[in-house]
Amino acid sequence: MRLAIINDELSQDIEEAAAVSARLGFDGLEIRSSGGVPPHRMDDAALLAVRDAVTRHGLRVAGFDPPALKCELPRTAAETDAARDLVVDSVRRAELLGAPFVRVFTFYRQGDPDPRRAAAAAREVLDGVPAGRVPLLVETGMRTNSPTMRHTLEFLDALGDDRLGVLWDPGNSVFSGWDPAPFPQDYALGRERIRHVHVKDPDGQRAYVRLGDGDLPWPAILARLAEDGYRDWVSLETHWRVGRVLTQAQRDEPWGEDFTAGGFEASTACMRLLREMTRGPGGDAVPAGTDAHTVEAGA
Repeated sequence: MRLAIINDELSQDIEEAAAVSARLGFDGLEIRSSGGVPPHRMDDAALLAVRDAVTRHGLRVAGFDPPALKCELPRTAAETDAARDLVVDSVRRAELLGAPFVRVFTFYRQGDPDPRRAAAAAREVLDGVPAGRVPLLVETGMRTNSPTMRHTLEFLDALGDDRLGVLWDPGNSVFSGWDPAPFPQDYALGRERIRHVHVKDPDGQRAYVRLGDGDLPWPAILARLAEDGYRDWVSLETHWRVGRVLTQAQRDEPWGEDFTAGGFEASTACMRLLREMTRGPGGDAVPAGTDAHTVEAGA
């Protein structure tokens, strides 16, 4: 598997994010906001600058994270068109970046998740989105209609579009309250359709914490991925900050310095932990059952 970090968890300065990631033995940057600009508002010059900085430091772009379908269910034709325009433009931006996918959601839920209703709306949005270009990956989203793998697969099956795969974020499943223990059951359900993994560690629904200090058995998860021959990206989305807790608004719109502040210290510590969890003494994945708390954060 290949290691990445979402760049604005580390720094709004793309040069700094790329340099630190390369120095810490990571392979890529997943792109969200940069220079204080949200991903869907960066112009082509900014996108090319991001791509060039990533390449210059020997890294690859590991994904592109606009807020596609991260909105209320469309109620009008105009809202459907706006959602479609964002997806189409995100695919174009991802192509310019050389990103392997565009991350999408399943609309904010009202009450209980309704994956089938979300799929019906998404089908209208995706009608007219060019096929065969950059794949779309559906995230298990904390506030969306797919907080767990079960909901995500129900959405995909109802949608019936083979272009879409799964971006598995078990931290979101825990934080949503819908699945306090998504491993191993959620992983087993979606294993064949997982194309990307987000790594963060929740302490229930209270806050995100240092990797290894929360509710998820990340060494066991990473070992299972390695055992199953997973070769795609594992991407750190820290969401932990030293001395403060991100608000719901900051998690909903994770861009700009208001979101990133304090991320450098927290993310570099978690990057070292993630690197150690995925690379044992012989370069292989750490065996299942390893206690994350014994990993040296300063390695």
